Amino acid sequence: MKIKTVALVGKPNVGKSTLFNKLAHAKISIIEDTPGVTRDRIYTEINYLDYKFNLIDTGGIDISEGNFNDLIEAQVNIAIMEADVIVFLVDSKESISANDKYLAEMLHKSGKRVIVAFNKIDNKESETHKYDYYELGFNEFVEISAEHSIGITELLDTIVADFPKYQKEESDNRIKFSLIGRPNVGKSSLVNAILGSDKLMVSDIAGTTRDAVDTVFKYNDNEYVVIDTAGMRKRGRIYENIEKYSLLRSLKAIDRSDVCLLVIDYLDGIKEHDKHIASIAIEKGKALIIVVNKCDSFDDAKKKEFTKVIRAEFQFLPYAPIVFVSALYKKRIHLIMPLILKAYENSNRKIATSVLNEIVEEAYNLNNPPSYKGKRLKIYYVVEEDVMPPKFVFYVNSKNLVHFSYYRYLENKLRENIELEGTPIILKFKNRSEK
Repeated sequence: MKIKTVALVGKPNVGKSTLFNKLAHAKISIIEDTPGVTRDRIYTEINYLDYKFNLIDTGGIDISEGNFNDLIEAQVNIAIMEADVIVFLVDSKESISANDKYLAEMLHKSGKRVIVAFNKIDNKESETHKYDYYELGFNEFVEISAEHSIGITELLDTIVADFPKYQKEESDNRIKFSLIGRPNVGKSSLVNAILGSDKLMVSDIAGTTRDAVDTVFKYNDNEYVVIDTAGMRKRGRIYENIEKYSLLRSLKAIDRSDVCLLVIDYLDGIKEHDKHIASIAIEKGKALIIVVNKCDSFDDAKKKEFTKVIRAEFQFLPYAPIVFVSALYKKRIHLIMPLILKAYENSNRKIATSVLNEIVEEAYNLNNPPSYKGKRLKIYYVVEEDVMPPKFVFYVNSKNLVHFSYYRYLENKLRENIELEGTPIILKFKNRSEK
């Protein structure tokens, strides 16, 4: 099912970031400590009771002294377009301002459901000014203090009041893959090249997400679904260049994909935002392939050189296959589908418990974990708990003795012995007493 989206908007210094962090407190990133991955998030996925939704943060709009920032307005506009519900955060200690009125006008024009959140209500001054905001013409109001965790549950209850309870999509055996990446890297051209290579397109399914199109096509007599995330409804230089907010176009597609193709522009090089987008797919446990586009004139020397650059920049993705293509000239497009099938197969790979334990026992004996305060990690046995991505549970004497470097060592040993190219894997450690 489609996950709802909630946007936080408001003028500067009303507490949006504090509220965002408060609502996201339970989010744990599996790559949080991985070098090279930006931690600057403008979105998170919220799980609350039986509900799930994406939460978007936005910059604060300030029109004082005529110094209006077009970039900030564009960010907010994009978030409003993407959102199902908007939380309009106001500072209840302050009287209504021109910034508040400007934002209110934007929100009324959007036609979206708006919840006005009075922040900082722990202060006596809030009683003086909060009633001013009723003149803005909205119907739903919640009193909160983001800093002191007051009213957060009430706010969440209000947000999800008309949301359907989260349910996984009905089983669909067709492999779904999406092309994700920054604007203008050639995602749509690649989709067309992939489809054109077979000329067996079955149908277009419009409207599955706000600005993505699902295309069903056949490859080797089997049906597949490609999700094209390219194209923002309101075009223009400012909108196309807001790289952070191109994430919003990718979020829903990543959620629904089995495999993600991270498209990089060879001519433009690797940007921090490329890593940001890749990190989202990995956090969501998706198989991933790096597709370098615009390799129109390419030789082995360039391929070797740029591969080194990719491996250095994407240190958290050593297992992702890399393919160099030219959508414009249809070069090496035929290599993409076999990689998708392989990555999907590996993300679903089930390993016999006996084989798994043999690999881990050998790795343990080859390199014992370091001792800590006279204690050493002992691994009793390991089982595979889940797939997509493969999740391995290690039963140990004390999970607190697992050092990050030893986690990586065990992961590398598993990958050396098991075909896991293209898929992230999760290693979970439990005390044997937790069974």
